[in-house]
Amino acid sequence: MARTTHRSTKGTKLYAVRDAEGQFKDIQTFKRAHGQDLKRASKAETMTDMKAAATKKAAKKSAAKKPAARKAAPAKTARAKK
Repeated sequence: MARTTHRSTKGTKLYAVRDAEGQFKDIQTFKRAHGQDLKRASKAETMTDMKAAATKKAAKKSAAKKPAARKAAPAKTARAKK
């Protein structure tokens, strides 16, 4: 759906969508159309969010399975007797 921008006689910015014949299918003010665009997420955004959540969940699951790493004890050094 390609939109073109126009100005009304009042001067407000408009979005216009045309059908295949070139007739206006939908005209909205930029303010209303932009607000709706921000409210809704695109399919691509939704898919990336789902993939990110899945990898985060998998990483959390694998981290829970691994035993806690033990800290290595400091190496003992021989002390000279006095």
